[in-house]
Amino acid sequence: MWTGNIQYANRAYLIYEFTVERSAAHGIYEAQQRRPRPFIGTGDLHDQSGRYGNIGVRSVEKWGYRLIDTANAYLNEEAVGKGLKKAMDGGLVKRDDVFLSTKIWPTLYEKDDAVEKTLERLGVDYVDLLFIHQPAGQYQAGYALIEKAYKEGKARSLGISNFFGDKLESLLSAADVKPQVIQLETHPYYVYDDVMVRLAEYGTKLMGWYPLGHGDPGLLHDPMITKLSDKYRKSTVQILLRWAVQRDFMTIPGTKNIDHLRSNFDIFDFSLTDEEMAAVNALNGTRRYYTPSEELETRYANMHLPFEG
Repeated sequence: MWTGNIQYANRAYLIYEFTVERSAAHGIYEAQQRRPRPFIGTGDLHDQSGRYGNIGVRSVEKWGYRLIDTANAYLNEEAVGKGLKKAMDGGLVKRDDVFLSTKIWPTLYEKDDAVEKTLERLGVDYVDLLFIHQPAGQYQAGYALIEKAYKEGKARSLGISNFFGDKLESLLSAADVKPQVIQLETHPYYVYDDVMVRLAEYGTKLMGWYPLGHGDPGLLHDPMITKLSDKYRKSTVQILLRWAVQRDFMTIPGTKNIDHLRSNFDIFDFSLTDEEMAAVNALNGTRRYYTPSEELETRYANMHLPFEG
């Protein structure tokens, strides 16, 4: 496995670009990619101190990150908002340059002011993508809540997280605006291909979490991945992220390490061949790291966040 030094160049890639086009057929707004290019962002910086707001500024300024994913449950929305404000006040970016996504937690699905308070914590008038975080509790009410925000211009696109099976079907049947993005555990060892086939008619895009298999040494040192690492003189992490990019998955590796933020982005100077992609794809089904259950979803539905009144 190659572990040599990596030379980094400052870049200003616009990682994630959306336009909003009017759908005459359905009379709703649908988020679509401006052009079919891969993208990578950063997410899941769990912290309330504000420290990682500064990391967010550096990721925007030095390495060109433009997608930031957060959530009510990460307890860092205020820190993200402060970091974004600092970047805008410093002239690094305009609000429209940054794609900001967040997620409403199940205990807030029936709170009329949940979206407004989320925007307040982030210090913005709108988010680019608004999810419901789990198929738990009153998730239909939660989706209706974010649909309302979408129609009011407080969210420019809608997403669901961790939905599949009967609950996915139930949500789709009731949804006026179909989800434009779905977040699912996604890495070479596990891809929800059946879910994406089901959502294909709506043009729903996949945003993958756990792209590094939750740091599992088994995946990071898988013989196929290490073989590619040696060939391309890239880390195994970079191979995994490159695979995701070539699958056209949005990918959001979470990190609090500035060096990792930088190296995660150094994947645009090589490509895996079709044969190599097929070999990595063949690993699908090896294992997943998060196993959803009714018990877990019941816990989520009753897991109140510290800022709830």
